Amino acid sequence: MKELLVISGKGGTGKTTIVGSLAVVAENKVLADCDVDAADLHLILRPQILETHQFYGLPKAKIDAGICTRCGGCLQVCRFGAVKKDYQIDPTRCEGCGVCYHFCPAGAITMVDHCCGHWYISNSPYGPLVHAALGIAEENSGKLVALVREKSRALAKERGAQYILTDGPPGVGCPVIASLASVDLALVVTEPTVAGRHDLDRVLDLTQHFRVPAAVCINKHDLEPGKTRELEEYCRQRGILVLGLVPFRQEVNQAQVQGKPVVEYCRGPAAKAIEQLWEAVREMLDRES
Repeated sequence: MKELLVISGKGGTGKTTIVGSLAVVAENKVLADCDVDAADLHLILRPQILETHQFYGLPKAKIDAGICTRCGGCLQVCRFGAVKKDYQIDPTRCEGCGVCYHFCPAGAITMVDHCCGHWYISNSPYGPLVHAALGIAEENSGKLVALVREKSRALAKERGAQYILTDGPPGVGCPVIASLASVDLALVVTEPTVAGRHDLDRVLDLTQHFRVPAAVCINKHDLEPGKTRELEEYCRQRGILVLGLVPFRQEVNQAQVQGKPVVEYCRGPAAKAIEQLWEAVREMLDRES
């Protein structure tokens, strides 16, 4: 079983669009969406939810009004401003650190389990999908990413899948690190812009740090051919393969409006480029030990 993680150093590069099409052309796979802060792969894959589970992060503080003496100690020690003036806890501010619990002289504060999101096992027209949604203003997205990966691996093992295709979070923060650990290949989607080059540099540094094999796909490569050549040369100097060049075409936007993967919507240049990208990715995955 091989794990492919598709990531980008910034949002808006077309990462999810490409994963949605890879989901169509790849066979014998399980799909996962680790962009739990803003999951949107389901908008393209149109899955039917089979299982819904609650996700619990850090417990949050709760004040018992019958025991509280209103001494003001919790107001002073809470650095996040989660304790209101009426000695109630604002759950959107509470970080679950437990300082108020330990400092309360009356023992009026307890730490209670807090549901901060949900994770799902769904069935899409292109295969099973494990995905999640973090609640508004909630934290612990890295922990939820790790849970999604754990469940996708278990599902892939149960079904004898050959590949796990994962839509990762953008950027280089905690959710990306949680997505990246021990995958077989990270496919970095970038674009021929100054920001694209800058963020590609950061995310390739991250994959190198964690010793994860990486390859690059340049999306909308024909918008700025000069920048595309610069990206290709930069990747060559770093020893990174450019596995795909996807052109900018109206068919991609039209497919998104219809809520369909590009390769299912039409047979245009962008769709064909993504199909060729998968062949190159599959060959590289199969070479990895």
